Parts: sequence; C-alpha cells; structure tokens
Amino acid sequence: MPVLSRADDSVVGRWWWSVDRVMLTALLLLVGLGYVLALAATPATNLSLNDPNTIVMIRQIVYLLTAGILMVGVSMLDLHYVKLAALATGVVFLVLTGFTLVHGVVVDGGRRWIALPGFTIQPSEFLKPALIIATAWLLAERRRTPGFPGMFAAIGLNSLVVLILLRQPDVGSTALVLATFFVQLFLDGLNTFFVGLGVAGFGAAGFAAFELIAHVHKRVMLFLHPTKDKAYQALTALSAFANGGLWGRGPGEGQVKHYLPDARADFVFAVAGEEFGMFLCLGIIALYAVIVLRGFMRVLRETDPFVALASAGLLTSFGLQAFINMASSLSMIPTKGMTLPFLSYGGSAVLATGLHMGFLLALTRRRIHAERVTDGLFGLGMQDRAV
Repeated sequence: MPVLSRADDSVVGRWWWSVDRVMLTALLLLVGLGYVLALAATPATNLSLNDPNTIVMIRQIVYLLTAGILMVGVSMLDLHYVKLAALATGVVFLVLTGFTLVHGVVVDGGRRWIALPGFTIQPSEFLKPALIIATAWLLAERRRTPGFPGMFAAIGLNSLVVLILLRQPDVGSTALVLATFFVQLFLDGLNTFFVGLGVAGFGAAGFAAFELIAHVHKRVMLFLHPTKDKAYQALTALSAFANGGLWGRGPGEGQVKHYLPDARADFVFAVAGEEFGMFLCLGIIALYAVIVLRGFMRVLRETDPFVALASAGLLTSFGLQAFINMASSLSMIPTKGMTLPFLSYGGSAVLATGLHMGFLLALTRRRIHAERVTDGLFGLGMQDRAV
C-alpha cells in the first residue's frame, strides 16, 4: 500500500501526485551533490569551530538544507499563491536591489551586497525569479485583456532592473536577465524583425561592455590569450580536469581548491572533475539536462500562456546559468563569475535557486484537481475552475 493514496486530498497528497517527481528527484540529487562538493571544495579542516574552513562548510550545508526545504515548500503553492509570492518577493527585492546602489557593500568592484548582522545578502539573486514570473503574467494578461499594455509594462520593468544591475555593475546578471526576457518575448510571438534586432542589439551591448568595462575587457582578453600569466585561474581549472581523469583523484585528494581563490564558487565544477573525475562531471551535466529538457517538454504541452511563459523563463535562466559556469570552467567561454546552481558556495545564490526551482515545480505540476485560478492584477480577483 503506498504511503500516499491517490485519493488523499491533503495538501501533501495533492502535491505528491501532481508534482514532476523526475524533475524533483534530479533537483534533490543536485542539492545532495552540493553537500558533497561543499566538503570536497573545503581545504582540510580539523572540524573545530575556530577553523574558518569549518564555519564555511557548515554554513553551506545549512544553506543547502534550507534551500531544499524552501524549494519543496514553494512547489506546493497553487498558481494563485505562486503569483502572490512572486509579487511580494519582487517588490521587496527590487527595493533592496536599488538600495545596494546607495548603501551596498563593494566586493570585487561591484556594489551588489547588503550587509546585515552576521551575514550579507545579494538581493538581485532573489529578484530574478520574481521578475521572470512578473514578466510572464504581464505578457499573458495582454492576451487575455484587450488594451492591457502588458508588453510595454514588461519592457519597462525589465529595463528598470537592467539599469540597476548595470549601475552595480553586474554584467553577468544583466546578460542573464536580458537573455531570459528575450526568450519570453520570442515565445510570446515576437515579430521576426524584432528577433533579429534583439540579437543585433545583444551583440552590440556585448561589444560595448568589452570596450567600456575594464573587468569585462580583461576577462575576454585572458580568454583570447590563455597563456598569459594572468590567466592563472582558467589554466589551473583546466589542469584540474586533466589531473582528475575519468575517475578522479579521490575525495579530499584534489589540489585545485588550495590554489584557486574561487574554487568553492566559480570553479566548483573543476573541483568535482579533479576529485571525482569526468564521470561525475558528465553526471552533473546530465542532471541539468534532464531538468531543462523535461521542463521544456511540459512547456510544449502547456495551454495556459502564463504558465508556459513563466516556466520557459525559469528554465532558460537556470539552464543558461549552469551552462555559463561549466563552460567557463572548461575555458570554452570567458570566465564570468556566475555560480553553478545548488553546487557553488554562497547563501544568496543557493537560497534563491531553491526559490527559483520551487516556483518551477509549482508551475509544472499537473493540475488535476479543482484549483483556484485568478483574474486581475496578479490574481487578486479569484474564481474557481476545474483544471
């Protein structure tokens, strides 16, 4: 007899029989791998609370546990509450992201963090999934309500966020937001002419960033001339993959974590390759691929424009971020400083990914019961409908 019967009408019962359990399993495996790599990427420690490495490791484990709980909790929300949660998250973290321009903490030349007692937070990480859902609602509402300026509102909202990110500056997040927004516009039926115009504009913006932003110029030049002394991180990451071979040097036996200052974050994929080998790296790639491809298969079958656009945006952002991190670790593209979802160190990044994927799991659930669906601004007027 199953633990949860299909006749179980509780919140957990409805969730269990409607959530995409394959996607959920893949995500939980990533969380588990994040725990393993938190141990692997931490230099040898005596497990004393006076050891900074021990504190970093414990913090990451707590972040991962909290992110897993957050992801499962958010995935239980109905569509109405997904919209409300995204609205509340978006308003709060849009204000906080703007606040970084005035009182933000400067790290590596970027003013992206807010200092709180005992920790710092990067609010733009939490803003991104909320922005994707808000954009999807604006575009979908334009179809449902004649005369509703959803397209202009979506462009205005994304432009505001992009301007704030550029002022920090955070070129990577800016590019990710623009790419995701462009995919949502394309799926919403953007005219082919504007598709070409968008691609050209994206290329022009990249060239402008190369010419005008010093650290972008530096990273591109190091990518083009990898033998220069300053390309140390990229070359060291590549050597880690070579040293790991197929099966790896063994847990705790890697050396790259002792030499790369960003081993726990930007180059955690290289740590995985050195200690556990190429087979684990291929397994990590497979997990990301399963999540993205299975998600888009659901999008293709979706009849609700809001759900389709929101899910596609969340999948694009998640998949593109994973690709950029892994590709930069392999020196396929310039290093960007973008985290690998659930695997890289960082409280804001891990918790925001939990929220991000919780929204995705909620949106892709099979709505086989009567569910309260919504009218009006983010569903503040409601009606019942069987779905």
